[in-house]
Amino acid sequence: MIECILIGSGFAFAAAVMPGPLQAFLLSSVAQKGWKRTLPASFAPLISDGPVALLVLLVLNRVPEAMGRVLQAAGGVFLIYLAWAAFRQWRQQTARASEAGGTAPRTLAQAVIVNLLNPNVYLGWSLVLGPAFLNAWHHPANAVALIIAFYLTMVAALACTILLFGTTRLLGPNGRRILILTSAIALAALGVYQLIEGLIKVSVV
Repeated sequence: MIECILIGSGFAFAAAVMPGPLQAFLLSSVAQKGWKRTLPASFAPLISDGPVALLVLLVLNRVPEAMGRVLQAAGGVFLIYLAWAAFRQWRQQTARASEAGGTAPRTLAQAVIVNLLNPNVYLGWSLVLGPAFLNAWHHPANAVALIIAFYLTMVAALACTILLFGTTRLLGPNGRRILILTSAIALAALGVYQLIEGLIKVSVV
């Protein structure tokens, strides 16, 4: 069981701290709405991963490669949309506008979409969590421990990330506007990269 816990928690920590679409979204959301409204987004993997886990476990090693590429391209489009929203927020350049955008439930829903369209989630379940879960299933308690360790670590790490991003509010209005612009650029760059890579690989497949 200890081995399963180490695998689950270790993989979750690596996934949470690795730069990616979800982390870029959290940075943008903290900059626009503050850490309190963004904090519920740390639970996004608990919601988005359920359908992914079920899909991968049912058709493990049979998921077409093109499916992941299409989702990657769709995720790129959504990230570009979020980047545009952040850019509009930056153009307003008022503290009132920054506070007005979005609520905690809406932020959580957006984070769920970002994570659901992130091909890394499918790859993680296909190549790491899925096989590990099936290998541990001959002792169901071990398989359950693996999943619990993964999601406890993931949620805790994302929450810490949001709190860390939240300290940038101490920079003042000017620093906050710079952060919003930086997050918009990061979201746009990730979105364009994900969209182009997805479209190229779909055409190749």
